[in-house]
Amino acid sequence: MNEALAMLVPTLPGLLVALPVIGGVALGAIPSLRLAAWLNIALAAAGFALALALAALPFGVNGLLHIDALNLPLLLLGALVGLTTACFSAAHLPAEGFTPLTGRASHAAFQIFLGAHHLALLAENLGLAWVAIETATLASVSMVALHRGRAAIEAARKFLIMAGLGIALALFGTIVLALATQPLLGGEASLSLGVLRGVAAQADGRLLSLAFAFLLVGYGTQAGLAPLHSWLPDAQAEGPVAMSAVLSGLLLNAALHAILRAKTVVGLNPASLSPGALLLGLGLVSLLLASMSLWRRRDARRFLAWSSIGHVGLAAIGFGLGGAASVAAMLHLLGHSLVKTAIVFAVGRAGRRDLAGLAGLATARPILGWSLVTAMLALAGLPPFSLFASEFLLLQQGVTRLPWLSLPLALGLLLTALAVLRQVHAIALGLAAPSAGTNLPPGPAVLPPHLVPWMATVPVYLHLLLALLLGLALPSALYAVLAEAGRIAG
Repeated sequence: MNEALAMLVPTLPGLLVALPVIGGVALGAIPSLRLAAWLNIALAAAGFALALALAALPFGVNGLLHIDALNLPLLLLGALVGLTTACFSAAHLPAEGFTPLTGRASHAAFQIFLGAHHLALLAENLGLAWVAIETATLASVSMVALHRGRAAIEAARKFLIMAGLGIALALFGTIVLALATQPLLGGEASLSLGVLRGVAAQADGRLLSLAFAFLLVGYGTQAGLAPLHSWLPDAQAEGPVAMSAVLSGLLLNAALHAILRAKTVVGLNPASLSPGALLLGLGLVSLLLASMSLWRRRDARRFLAWSSIGHVGLAAIGFGLGGAASVAAMLHLLGHSLVKTAIVFAVGRAGRRDLAGLAGLATARPILGWSLVTAMLALAGLPPFSLFASEFLLLQQGVTRLPWLSLPLALGLLLTALAVLRQVHAIALGLAAPSAGTNLPPGPAVLPPHLVPWMATVPVYLHLLLALLLGLALPSALYAVLAEAGRIAG
């Protein structure tokens, strides 16, 4: 039994990465859109099963990949969101108005994105993590452009330019990080996290500070942190619903994870600038900017994108504070991804882009409308959902450790919650819009009609149920993993 387990340790992480990439290439060649949709679900289900199997393996490094408490919760979350998004996408694909060609391209890009996302989390080498995030970004750009309208092409172009700038800055930061430690490695450059942490304390603190600044801004672009955040609202508004879900639920987390890995290296050097303070600063700016921008949004998906900017900023504040705040930040990332993807699915099912068109949805379509209301209440940080617990802990840590932080942090949380609750009031109690609940022009059906409601709505309920369970009764095993993740993040 032990020998069999030892053989699986190096195999499963690589398989989790390779399976969606190979599947994505195969999906692009399958002529049947219906078959491609079912294969997309099957690949995502296999990926989720592999991620669950990883949870049973011991932590450790296996070549270029590794498993630890910091990446395991995000891997499980990513695999789950990948599966629920694949199911929803199959049900919602006709409403996207895709041709068979663009439908297959959507599935292929989605699977390649999942493989790159998993690699970004599993990579023990910072250079490999950079390649993975670049690949995930390019796959996301291609999905944004799939509708091929003027707005979609412009959003994809903006995304490509901004993301390209961020990726270039992150590459420069990675190179500088290698240069800072090269003299201590006998001239042999290494980007292995274990090797870098072993020599970071003796490295040049100025070069490490410079490297982290570029990595923070570079990967912060993909994470949706200010100041290079402006691509996210356009990309999320113009891309397919599946792309919006993985942007909010997966790409932002993977990019923030890369920042945390760099923080664990730079933070070991006493002569470097405090990486936590830099991360806290960008997080606070992002939270305050998003909390004010939410009040001016009229498009539902742009509203959700700005909300993501604020929530990722809040998690960055927690990781910047460190300690118990890092544990709360990890919980916040999990809760935010679950709730935000549930809202994206519900809004996509409603078939309306404008917030005014969602008014009265609880009356016009009660099941869908009240599901959306519940998810929005969770997003606002109301109990008993997990975002309430994580925001309460983050506020408590901020007030206790940095009293000056209490005012801007409380202001950002309050403005964000009120902006979301204003939309909740309209959805639950407002007058129904004349065409509320209409769908986009239909395309070719890919699922039997009796399966469409289940595949479209079960993901919403499942995500909300998990967010509720995380808020009411966090399992002790998961808390232990999150506590260890907080220790690793610093």
